Amino acid sequence: MTVSIWQQAHQKREAAYDVIVVGGGIVGCSTAYWLGRRAPSLDVALLEARTLGAEASGRNAGFVLQGTHADYRTDVERYGKRTARRLWQFTRENRDLLAAELRGSAFSWRADGALVAAGTAEEDERLRTSLPHLRAAGAPAVHLDAEETNDRIGASGFHGSLFVTTGAAVNPLHLVQHVAAKSGADVHTQHPVEHVRWGETGAVLGTPDRHFRAPRVVFALGPALPELVPTVSSVVRSVRAQMLATAPADAVRIPVPVYSHRGGFYVRQREDRRLLVGGGRHAHRAAEETSRDATTPAVQATIERYLHTHFPWSPSLGIEQRWSGTMGFSPDGRPVVGRVPEHPEGVFATGFTGHGMGYGFRMGRLLADLVSANETPEALDLFAASRFEDPDAKQAGAAPDRSRPADS
Repeated sequence: MTVSIWQQAHQKREAAYDVIVVGGGIVGCSTAYWLGRRAPSLDVALLEARTLGAEASGRNAGFVLQGTHADYRTDVERYGKRTARRLWQFTRENRDLLAAELRGSAFSWRADGALVAAGTAEEDERLRTSLPHLRAAGAPAVHLDAEETNDRIGASGFHGSLFVTTGAAVNPLHLVQHVAAKSGADVHTQHPVEHVRWGETGAVLGTPDRHFRAPRVVFALGPALPELVPTVSSVVRSVRAQMLATAPADAVRIPVPVYSHRGGFYVRQREDRRLLVGGGRHAHRAAEETSRDATTPAVQATIERYLHTHFPWSPSLGIEQRWSGTMGFSPDGRPVVGRVPEHPEGVFATGFTGHGMGYGFRMGRLLADLVSANETPEALDLFAASRFEDPDAKQAGAAPDRSRPADS
């Protein structure tokens, strides 16, 4: 393709900012938002390769849950009581900040609680025995037996559940767009960063259209992070999630988000009575370790089987849409935050393991503090990439994944 003299002159221009955030998902938009709150005088640019929320942030079920992708007992066993409690409190703060800072009607905020349902008797036992630990962490949760669980959500076959009163749900795409609009940053969509050139005064980021310069850069990316920061390829891998949406039911029968089978499945019913259902990846792990955006008959059949088994009134609902999205998974199930090796003026966050909505808004505040303050941000140690440099931490991070990370 040829280039005109006007286009060439435009491409050669550099746009200068105080901070550049790369990535237009929930974490990147939230970082821009909190930078604006922390230091309104900063000139901030947000660069997105496609459109805001084009990747996982705009393709998930919109659950705002507390804790990690696993049940709380698993977190205690894997991370220890103190770390499990702090992770819960961090995600609770994320939920509360969304409610306090933003106009919920802009992204269909619903805070009616969430149900963590057990697909087996063994899972119900894990949920029941995790309750004292959850309450010690300040989590408002109650255990429901099988009958109460199934009655509450018009279901069949669940063995029990935990009802968490602080669970919430959103329209995730509208949330991302709303946060970006409130950030005050210059938002540049359709600007994929093709290369980064580091210098003594910061970095120059090249896109097909123009160059952007800033002394500080935040990379808020999922599995695409190693394309720009190759040295961190060991802390994130690409995993695909698949979902479907049904035609509207005759009534709202599932009043709260449901997260079940140790995160293997999840379902919610929107105000328009459509069901959103996803998961099934744990039954097709090898095939779903991919960055390819495509649905597959095998996973979609697994999702439908789950839906029709546990919600016996659903088989009459036609399937209106199927889609997929890729997520960044970390080695130990926790997000990873760090400074770009040899370039401390650059920071990154990745590896949200399917729970970006549960961490993202609060994580944006942490990243904003990391690039704009001299002090170490509170809770940074929970997510620091340096934990993988310690041989003992590496061994812990490589433990068998018994928790079936999900993608809600």
